[in-house]
Amino acid sequence: MADERPAPSVVIGTAGHIDHGKTTLLHALTGIDADRLPEERRRGMTIDVGYAHLTLDDGSTVDFVDVPGHDRLVGNMLVGAGEIDAALLVVAADDGPNAQTLEHLGLLDALGIRDGLVVVTKADLADEARVAVVAAEVGALLAATTLAGAPVVGASATTGDGIETVRNATATIARRVQGLLGDGRAPRLAIDRSFTVRGRGTVVTGSLRGGPIRAGMTMRLVPGDDQVRVREVQVRGETVDEAAGGRTALLIGFDGEPPRRGQVLSTDRDVVATSRLLVALRGPTAAAAPADRERLRVHLGTEQAGVLVVRGPREAIDLPDGTSIAILRLDATIAAAPGDRFALRRPSPGSVAGGGIVLDATPPRGVSRRRLTPDRAAALAAGPVGSLDARVELHGAILVDGTWRLAPDVEAALGDRAVALVTAHHEAQPDSAGLPAASLRADLGPASRRHATLTRDAAVTVAGAVVDRLVADGTLARDEDRIRTPDRAAGLSPATREAMDRLEAGLAVATPPPLAEAARAADCPPDGVRALEATGRIVRLEDDLAWAAPTYRDLVRRALSMAAAGPLTPAAYRDATRSSRRYVMVILEDMDRRGLLQRTDAGHVLGPTTLARMRERASTAARGQ
Repeated sequence: MADERPAPSVVIGTAGHIDHGKTTLLHALTGIDADRLPEERRRGMTIDVGYAHLTLDDGSTVDFVDVPGHDRLVGNMLVGAGEIDAALLVVAADDGPNAQTLEHLGLLDALGIRDGLVVVTKADLADEARVAVVAAEVGALLAATTLAGAPVVGASATTGDGIETVRNATATIARRVQGLLGDGRAPRLAIDRSFTVRGRGTVVTGSLRGGPIRAGMTMRLVPGDDQVRVREVQVRGETVDEAAGGRTALLIGFDGEPPRRGQVLSTDRDVVATSRLLVALRGPTAAAAPADRERLRVHLGTEQAGVLVVRGPREAIDLPDGTSIAILRLDATIAAAPGDRFALRRPSPGSVAGGGIVLDATPPRGVSRRRLTPDRAAALAAGPVGSLDARVELHGAILVDGTWRLAPDVEAALGDRAVALVTAHHEAQPDSAGLPAASLRADLGPASRRHATLTRDAAVTVAGAVVDRLVADGTLARDEDRIRTPDRAAGLSPATREAMDRLEAGLAVATPPPLAEAARAADCPPDGVRALEATGRIVRLEDDLAWAAPTYRDLVRRALSMAAAGPLTPAAYRDATRSSRRYVMVILEDMDRRGLLQRTDAGHVLGPTTLARMRERASTAARGQ
């Protein structure tokens, strides 16, 4: 069955000087008064962001975000402009381009808005020649911006002349922009309003990006990372099962502080709380990009914050598209993701300082920061912006769904080091079964921190993963806890096995020599000693004291036989085994620990483990009769 989900709504933001008729034009287009505040209606000017919508002939809808035009309200203007798809720039015919016309156009350019329409309003107050002059002036201003070539039409909201032309031009823009929406990303809503409805709960509104939002979904609130449950979804005042895009209102349930303008609701892992951004930066039209250490104000989504621009020697990278790399250090934590557009302003005097796009919302620190090179920066910006492969290449190592992904050069360097360490171990200890895996990981962990910024725990995990991959692809081989090169036979060498036989024979006495001395005499390497113990061929009771397993079993049987006849004293056991008190006490203490014997004042008697075995054997024998 075909997907019957409607096309996502296109969000168009107004822009232009105060009193040039933005809100009046929207009313003429949509029949909706976007001035929602009583003070706005009383004063006849837009103070905060307002909203209206227009249903087109094909059934799709355009959402309009109406922004204030006063120069002291540019911050509010950018709340609306931060999440738009296209722009509706309004210029009055009787006044022409003015101060806020230029600043708003500069901000749209900084945000990278490429689709839009210019309407020369109040055409009824000027003759055709004047309207043409204003249109030409605006066209010339557009030529140096991202809105170059946008259509310019004249209209009068008072008489209705040209309104149908504006409506048709809007439909054309909407159709073009709709093809660019629906990028497959998870839903994201930057909050521009938050309020409480008595008896209902908290409502947040914003322009929906990415996939749909449905009632019952759980989303993250960023910054804060609180879990928010969507109880109800509304689009343009009507409750719906889901919202596919455009202006959306959500009735939410949550624990914690109420959401505020500037926060983001999303299920997108890429949306993070951050106070540092790696960006591709460009200056305003015909001006240089902001300078290193310049303090500005950043506007991103529906949030704004003070920012320090860092363009030091490491960031002195110019990209092929004319933008420049920079780090933005914010004085507050905001929600951001790769691909986010932003604008920069100088707070005093107010002016556009540039804009750009976020390349990495968690830029590398420490060792990884040295990986910022022109090639890696260009790959990150080439698109899709923030692609995982490019970020891995930049950071050197990134945790993805619980697994560390390494850049190819980091993986290769650690792999080469691992092979070199194993090879060196074989050369130094030719009879060894391989380098202990723990020793290999212990070396690779610190080595990984020289290539990428990792915590100690993360470095241990990375080291283990590198070894696992080397074994999986056949570069190295694993025998239990030993790592070897695949060209070497598995297990111990014939020489080591012969030495193990000699050592076992040397320990097959009631009074064996110290283990280290016996190993040297047998020329048995540490790997051989460990293998003898692991396979049960020797019994090691102290660091330097061991018996051949058959010999030790005979000594244990002798002790049990003597204890069965009566309490066994160390002296009697010493004489019976022709050994010394040192050996006797170690054996008796081991048997006491295992419950084979039990120490009493009179001597060692049969212990609970031995008695239980005897009862079991007796019961089995009785059943067999």
